[in-house]
This record gives sequence, C-alpha cells and structure tokens, in this order.
Amino acid sequence: MNSPKKPASPLTHFDGAGQAHMVDVGAKSETTRVARARGHIRMAAATFALIENGSAKKGDVLGIARIAAIQGSKRTAELIPLCHPLALTRVAAEFTLDAGLRRVTLEVTAETVGRTGVEMEALTAVSVGLLTIYDMCKAADRGMVIEDIRLLEKAGGKSGHWLADDK
Repeated sequence: MNSPKKPASPLTHFDGAGQAHMVDVGAKSETTRVARARGHIRMAAATFALIENGSAKKGDVLGIARIAAIQGSKRTAELIPLCHPLALTRVAAEFTLDAGLRRVTLEVTAETVGRTGVEMEALTAVSVGLLTIYDMCKAADRGMVIEDIRLLEKAGGKSGHWLADDK
C-alpha cells in the first residue's frame, strides 16, 4: 500500500523524508549579507546604576559584554547545529541605557559576503552579550530579565531585504 506523499516543507532544514540536514548553499551566489538584531535586559535600579556608573566589582560590564557579543557571533556555527560557519566581515554591538525603564538594550549588526545570511550570528551575539551582563551583575541582582531578542532587519541574498514591521 502506498502512503500519501508528504507536502514539501517550508522549513529548509528538513529533507523530503523529514530528516534534519544542513542546507546546501553551494549553488547560491555570494552576496553582501547584513542582519540587525536587538534585545533588552531589565534590572533593579541599583544594578542599573552599577552599570551606568561603571562601578561594578567585575569591571566594565558593557565593554566586556561588547567583546562577548562579537565573540558569540563568531561562534554561532558551534552553538546552533545546522548553521554554516561564516567568515564575518563586520560585527558591531551598540548599547543604549534607559534609566526610566532600568534597561540596557543591545543592538548588533552582523555582515558577511557569502552564500547564506547572518541572522543567526546577529541573534546569537545579542543573546551572548545580554547573558554576559547577567553573569557580571548576578551577585547584585538575580532577578534581571532578558527579553525581546529579535531580528530587526536582514538584507542580501535571493530573498532580498526584510524589515520588522514594528522595529
């Protein structure tokens, strides 16, 4: 008895039999690819003041978190099983402090010239950067909340330019 044929999945990391696989990008053209991602970490007022004043016991929290974000972007393929290793051409990590919300925002832009996008690298960088802030400040505030990590924009490749509706 023949079983009905499965419809093609829009998820590219599964083959026709439904098995996970690394997407073949060999036939794709190399293009400039850019992705921007953002996330936030909320904290107690006293913890925010430690970061803002640069008086945390472990040192320059944002400086170290910036380096961690860049390092995280470069290690994405080691952390996400089906990601292709990419030769990044630029990674920028920028912090914004909002005292009213007691929140640090991290926005990362990742760029490459290649056959696949850099969305995962930008998202990983934001995650690692915010986790580094948590790690460095957890002795003062274990109740910090990391939230709203998301892709804001991607450009390049066959699918072209995408911009979040409510960025």
